[in-house]
Amino acid sequence: MTETPRVIAVCGSRREGSYTRSALHYALDAAAAAGAETDFLDLGDPELELPLYHPDWDAEGTGDVAAALERVRRADGVLLGSPVYHGSYSSTFRSFHDWCSFDEYEDTVVGLVATAGGGSFGSTLDHMRITIRGVHGWVHPKQVGIRNAYEKFAEREAATADGEIGAAAAHELTDGDIADRLGELGEGVAESAVRLGSSE
Repeated sequence: MTETPRVIAVCGSRREGSYTRSALHYALDAAAAAGAETDFLDLGDPELELPLYHPDWDAEGTGDVAAALERVRRADGVLLGSPVYHGSYSSTFRSFHDWCSFDEYEDTVVGLVATAGGGSFGSTLDHMRITIRGVHGWVHPKQVGIRNAYEKFAEREAATADGEIGAAAAHELTDGDIADRLGELGEGVAESAVRLGSSE
């Protein structure tokens, strides 16, 4: 690995106006500010063809699965985000993760983000941590859980250069502490990716 780490954010939400998506952009921006080359994989993108995992199917030739896996495989650090569904992660996150293996996560630093409509996110982060360890990912000790997410974000009208409102501009964090923690997570994943890469 070069001194410029590659960090990708993977959003496990299909919701339009997803708070998970907005939170990941905050963390990814911090990774970029720390010197990382960044990428954003939105599993809810309607133009992305990611069929439900099937053990008898090969990723090659199955929609956009192989290309998505390659993006994760190239990364030195991954920021994973999921909304809280029934005390765990989303089916969107799980299905894509089932396509993943050691090839994608071996010697990769992973930061976790969970957003909850209510007050509980602990089990979601625990389940994400366990499944990432199962594919040999190095889970960063810092993680960010956001409870009552609808109270922590405000809609904002920020246009991109072509006049469209981009996904990164959908919400503004109104909670400074959470914004700081997301920033520390993104920065920490980028810096830890460099340290892990230099020790190989």
